[in-house]
Amino acid sequence: MSKNLLLIFTRNPELGKTKTRLAKTVGNETALSIYKFLLAKTNEITANLSCDKAVYYSVKIRDNDIWNKKIYQKNQQKGDDLGIRMENAFKNSFDEKYEKVLIIGSDLYDLSEEIIEDAFDKLNSNDVVIGPAEDGGYYLLGMKTLQPNIFQNKAWGTETVRKDTLKDLQKVNVHLLKELNDVDVFEDIENHPAFQQFL
Repeated sequence: MSKNLLLIFTRNPELGKTKTRLAKTVGNETALSIYKFLLAKTNEITANLSCDKAVYYSVKIRDNDIWNKKIYQKNQQKGDDLGIRMENAFKNSFDEKYEKVLIIGSDLYDLSEEIIEDAFDKLNSNDVVIGPAEDGGYYLLGMKTLQPNIFQNKAWGTETVRKDTLKDLQKVNVHLLKELNDVDVFEDIENHPAFQQFL
């Protein structure tokens, strides 16, 4: 067992339930295809990392999917909103004696193995590491001890999330990684070469 754990939050890929903001422009079926493409990309960049890895499913744990259970622990997200679900996943990880825990979503084409490894490294000298997303949220969050206040009183999915999170972390050392773009709306993909096959 590694002392480092990567949590991957995913939505079960179901028609009409994933990438709903994107679907308003491209339709449900294309939105689902794009989400499956992003899941496969997330799988590709995480499978060979030296840390332990855990997939947290939104609805139901699947046995026979792209996440090989020899590589990925499988868990169910628990809680009424994203903050509670993330807090529970972090708490669970620290209860299992992991020393550094990162969480990522599964809608980032531009995330890389190097960025994730760098985030674990930065936790050697910082309490919290955040990967800022262009929309004002974050694509990665990492910590060495649970910081419960950052999961409370946030308007999840809005442009104030990162700013409000940093406000809660004024007393600890925070390292910001480079800014990336997560895929939520059509404008996020319309000029990106990787997504032209869907458009």
